Amino acid sequence: MTRWMNQRGRRLLGLAAGAFTLVAAGAAYAGLGQPTPWEYTLQESASPVMDNINWFHNLLLVIITVITLFVLALLIIVMVKFNAKANPVPSKTTHNTLIEVVWTVVPVLILVAIAIPSFRLLFQQLDVPKADVTIKATGKQWYWSYSYPDHGKFEFDSLLVADKQPRLLGVDNELVVPVNKIVRVQTTAADVIHAFAVPSFGIKIDAIPGRLNETWFKATKLGMYYGQCSELCGKDHAFMPIAVRVVSEQEFNTWIEQAKKKFASTPDTNSVASASAATQ
Repeated sequence: MTRWMNQRGRRLLGLAAGAFTLVAAGAAYAGLGQPTPWEYTLQESASPVMDNINWFHNLLLVIITVITLFVLALLIIVMVKFNAKANPVPSKTTHNTLIEVVWTVVPVLILVAIAIPSFRLLFQQLDVPKADVTIKATGKQWYWSYSYPDHGKFEFDSLLVADKQPRLLGVDNELVVPVNKIVRVQTTAADVIHAFAVPSFGIKIDAIPGRLNETWFKATKLGMYYGQCSELCGKDHAFMPIAVRVVSEQEFNTWIEQAKKKFASTPDTNSVASASAATQ
């Protein structure tokens, strides 16, 4: 019996150690700004907007939990106290002014308590501050094209790389931004409606053909952060990731200079030929 208990204890200890390893691994992955297996919370925040989204989410979780438990308690009381066996002669009361006032006023107060931080968060998202960096993201079937209007005339495509990790999120050319700087993201589309979304930054905005939308974020942590197109845009919608690399300001400036050379646009051959013919 003692031997069996010792074996069982070792197995339980092994399971506990394995669970701890999985949790630790999950925590490590969470820092990468990407989805994690068995995750039940929002992705780790890396911007002030996402900090407020997390706070608002937790507030709503408390409110809806209290309401759910209260309604459950009322249902149990009704089932126990007012069933046919316990209450053979049912009450014929049809109106109760106090109860009607309470169940009208209390929900209104709850909604007001939710609305105030909700509007504050909405205004924070929509009120784009003065930007340090502007990025234009153009959605195409099925990849993103990025340009930096304030940092030179260059543009590059960012396509999924099938054998790059993390799976379905790795790209060939990442979007690069400096840490602790206001980044304005302008979105549009070349064909159908797409949506630019990076959960760790708390941003999600449609990219619509013929229209320029904008949002903003300020990345507060170095690292890689991932998102995806969040608007059904065709057969390869699931293969249109967004990868954002947050670096120091010095690294960003160095990357900009390299990108100007690497992604420099080449003149249109036809335009050059036409210009030469006109000159002659």
